[in-house]
Amino acid sequence: MKTLNDFNFENKKALIRVDFNVPLNDNFEVTDDTRIISAKPTIIKVLEDGGSCVLMSHLGRPKGVQDEFSLKHIVSKIKDVLGVEVKFATNCVGQEAIEKANELEPGEILLLENLRFHEEETKGDKDFAEKLSKLGDIYVNDAFGTAHRAHASTTIVAQFFPDAKCFGSLLAKEIESIKKVLEDGEKPVLAVLGGAKVSSKITVIENILDKINHLIIGGGMTFTFIKALGGKIGDSICEDDKMELALDILKQAEAKGVKIHLPVDVVAADAFSNDANTKVCDVKQIPDGWQGLDAGPESLKIFDTVVNESKTILWNGPLGVFEMESFAKGTIALGNSIAKSTKNGAFSLVGGGDSVAAVKQFGFEDKVSYVSTGGGAMLESLEGKTLPGIAAILE
Repeated sequence: MKTLNDFNFENKKALIRVDFNVPLNDNFEVTDDTRIISAKPTIIKVLEDGGSCVLMSHLGRPKGVQDEFSLKHIVSKIKDVLGVEVKFATNCVGQEAIEKANELEPGEILLLENLRFHEEETKGDKDFAEKLSKLGDIYVNDAFGTAHRAHASTTIVAQFFPDAKCFGSLLAKEIESIKKVLEDGEKPVLAVLGGAKVSSKITVIENILDKINHLIIGGGMTFTFIKALGGKIGDSICEDDKMELALDILKQAEAKGVKIHLPVDVVAADAFSNDANTKVCDVKQIPDGWQGLDAGPESLKIFDTVVNESKTILWNGPLGVFEMESFAKGTIALGNSIAKSTKNGAFSLVGGGDSVAAVKQFGFEDKVSYVSTGGGAMLESLEGKTLPGIAAILE
């Protein structure tokens, strides 16, 4: 696996695919610069070697050229984060991009305009990828969030750098963290899967059952399992068409010696609202008109024990509707348990949009081993798929 450390960038231009798809407010100000901060080590390594950087990224899902999706809005934020001047090209291909890239001196940075202003980017167009390839000497992919897409800048462009391509430090860390959980994890290995639907996690569950010792199931998908086991779930969310599958997963887990932990009690509410009436119920005895919206206190004690006996932990998905304060206690308690276990030497990887949001919201970012930057890419990795953006560097 070739990484940044396999290259000296002195007098070389690094063409770096970063993921600067950051949120902007109505004044086009960056409201969360995590992704820019995450790319900093890769960019600084190139500059310190005596090289220059040509950065390419997408922003949003524009239909053609749309000013609100222009990367010009984030130039000042990148400059602030990196502490280096950032030049800007108003197109990612064409004469201006070529001239500005050619003029780069060692230690300088050029940001290209939004790749997705060209439909050829998402189509994985080879001619477009070749035009991008002319802007650098070494191709560096540091965009895990888009590694599951076979786009021109994430996958196809690598063909034009047969011996001069590598992973950036962020992407390398992502690959190592997932490998640490799925292949090299110290046992016992625990996966915590939450979220609303079993259907979105099926392939993940099936792929990781051979690699884990414990599986905590939380969130809305709990109720598909509980109903399949004959429990009364009131008005809780449930995928009736996935109940057979839930029973099959329980059988598979038993056959493989994986212990599954379902909640034993829940915080139920009489409406899907932060101001609803609530009560703690046995998970199999939720009254009609009530719905389970968070894990209950007894469940959290059990989960805490399992988490703190584990040496490797994967967390993907919250335990409740954490966006509402009344139903955030379970997710916060789980975060505290994982933080404690990590402090005691466990390796913990958090990934997937909602769990990452929860970790940030409740201040657990620095208390777990690694927080993944890619939602869909993380899920596909856990499903056992080789991501096109990763395969392109390994080829």
